[in-house]
Amino acid sequence: MAKCDAHPKLILQIALPVPLDRLFDYWPPEQHAPQTIKPGMRVKVPFGKYSKIGVVLRLINTDDCRIDLKRLKWAEQILDTEPLLSGKDLQLLQWASRYYHHPLGEVLLTAFPINLRQGKPAILPVEISYMLTEQGQLAQAAELKRAPKQQALLSLMQDHPRGMPQTALPEHKSALKSLLEKGLIRESVIQTGAYNPINSGKPLSANPEQRQAIDAVIDTLGRFSVSLLQGVTGSGKTEVYMQVIAQALQRQLQVLVLLPEITLTPQLEARFRQRFNVPIVCFHSKLNETQRLHAWLKMQQGQAAIMLGTRSALFTPLKKPGLIILDEEHDSSFKQQEGFRFSARDVAISRSKMLNIPVLLGSATPSFESLFNVARQRYQLLTLTNRAGNATDPAFQLLDIRNKPMQSGLSEPLLAVMHDILADNQQVLLFLNRRGFAPVQICHGCGWVSRCGHCDANMVIHATEQRLRCHHCGSEQPLPKRCPACKNAELQPLGLGTERIEHTLSEIFPDKSIIRLDKDTTQRKGSLEGYLEQIHAGQADIILGTQMLAKGHHFPDVTLVALLDIDSGLFSVDFHAAEKLAQMIVQVAGRAGRADKPGRVILQTRQPQHPLLSCLLNQGYQAFASMALQERKQAGLPPYSHQALLRVHAKDAHTPQQFLQNVLQTIQSLNSGKTQVLGPVPAPMARRAGQFRFQLLLQSTQRKELHHLLDTLLPQLAQLKLANQVRWSVDVDPVDLY
Repeated sequence: MAKCDAHPKLILQIALPVPLDRLFDYWPPEQHAPQTIKPGMRVKVPFGKYSKIGVVLRLINTDDCRIDLKRLKWAEQILDTEPLLSGKDLQLLQWASRYYHHPLGEVLLTAFPINLRQGKPAILPVEISYMLTEQGQLAQAAELKRAPKQQALLSLMQDHPRGMPQTALPEHKSALKSLLEKGLIRESVIQTGAYNPINSGKPLSANPEQRQAIDAVIDTLGRFSVSLLQGVTGSGKTEVYMQVIAQALQRQLQVLVLLPEITLTPQLEARFRQRFNVPIVCFHSKLNETQRLHAWLKMQQGQAAIMLGTRSALFTPLKKPGLIILDEEHDSSFKQQEGFRFSARDVAISRSKMLNIPVLLGSATPSFESLFNVARQRYQLLTLTNRAGNATDPAFQLLDIRNKPMQSGLSEPLLAVMHDILADNQQVLLFLNRRGFAPVQICHGCGWVSRCGHCDANMVIHATEQRLRCHHCGSEQPLPKRCPACKNAELQPLGLGTERIEHTLSEIFPDKSIIRLDKDTTQRKGSLEGYLEQIHAGQADIILGTQMLAKGHHFPDVTLVALLDIDSGLFSVDFHAAEKLAQMIVQVAGRAGRADKPGRVILQTRQPQHPLLSCLLNQGYQAFASMALQERKQAGLPPYSHQALLRVHAKDAHTPQQFLQNVLQTIQSLNSGKTQVLGPVPAPMARRAGQFRFQLLLQSTQRKELHHLLDTLLPQLAQLKLANQVRWSVDVDPVDLY
């Protein structure tokens, strides 16, 4: 081993965002004292023809390494003066890399906002806050009656005697200037970590079940514990969260609250800001890069007390970690489906264990995995069985639509009920988890259908835009006027989408206001919030939408909920489908009947005798879950076993099949017999975006055996014949088999 006295004694081992599961060795940058470099700092290094941003994982002595030191390059620059990731953060990310079998460098960089991944400075701008002067404290708002904006701001400031940050007062610029000139308020610089956990809103009175749940979770503060809060929709789970959070804040601890959808963040943020007089930040994809950077740094530096975020917020460093909450823990949105395929719920539990803090999972319809862990006494179960206030559970009705006349998916009995509800000035919510005008266009003359040229899927009609669009690969084309095959002009829509039902509703109820909530109508920034305001203001009679309606929204005037088509979820090749359908039914039904207005839920079906529906509606979600879990146990399916799905795709059908046959042969030489191998088979959608897709499922009753096989198998895949002609990925604990 060559050695050079001009070189420092320490070598940096760096994780880089490349698809190689290894660390890279570099000399510390010249002119930089090696002893000041610590794990968790970002570093810029030469890599091939370019430079890359990586993370220092460890420093080793040259005497302990076995590499040719002459081959080492010099790192270009250490980007941070202090580590951005703590030892516990690095420990978690290394665990996640091993568990999900994803390259460590890519996992580590996932923890950073994009600005930090690009090497930009980890610096927060100086923040200004405004406080009342003595004169301002004594001033009467009535003295400013000729200046209503100043009057409103003074009243607001008097409600916040400890001051308000400039960022919370964007609409008050001119009034701020005027009050400053009058000496009623003064500016001050917000100091790092300087916040006082003071409740600005009073907690609601907790009922006995809520009180028991609150006390049980508070009792776990300061130690690791997993609590599952199973509360029927409208039972006040959020109030439980907030009273537990208040206790964490009193102990000067930070709280991370994860939500499945961006759509839930604004309304929850408003409730939290009303309740807690502490810095609250959000982290999700609708924020710009600077906003996400500042939110991340505020939690990392201890300047913010609460973060509300989606899945991507999970790895945000916490200076004073105290509690992690996952709302709607069952939601499949918590599982990343591309790249680093992690489960935010499962990683949150591992993170809590490493930090020795509690994690609280909340849902009206808990995942089967969580119920399984409750039965194994790994989680403590807390239940809320009653709706808050005087609200009663909605009444369910299965509506058999076989041989019934229909108007675009709306049966006559349903329309009759809708007329009665609307006549009483109450709101109706209709659910169909299929957007667009119709799922397919068909020729009445020759039977041609609008298939996507790149996927095994139909092109969906979007009538308003006069387009055909594939919801899988995004390709689109103008809506044809004549059949491309026979030139016949008798092209017809086949099937139902929300856009088509909206069109029909406007004809049946011409004097009623209809709001459609789906991906197509809420793309514009602020559009969803605008629609929700209209609904709460009573400016909507009929609310029609897709999956986004099922999640957490509170519609007090909705007394009828109808699910227009539940049959598609009853017949699926994926064993998760029944669980997801039951969760969707219960979640959507939960929008009906809040406060003192009883609710009614109608489910249109051609399968009224189906055992899943009978059990769910007659005995409830808990009984359904017990029945379904027993079926899974008999079949040896998760959570009674553990799975990993190897997905492979290429531009032709033969190559991925042959590659998986080679994989199968490799497995047979490695497998101890404790891991079952299923496949290879075509994916349920065999062609997508021009790629032919095949998969191989590995399943074992012993998690350790499955991961041991993956540990030995995956490094060998790159050496297999055809490996450079396919793209492959591994999905540990898949939430669907597509």
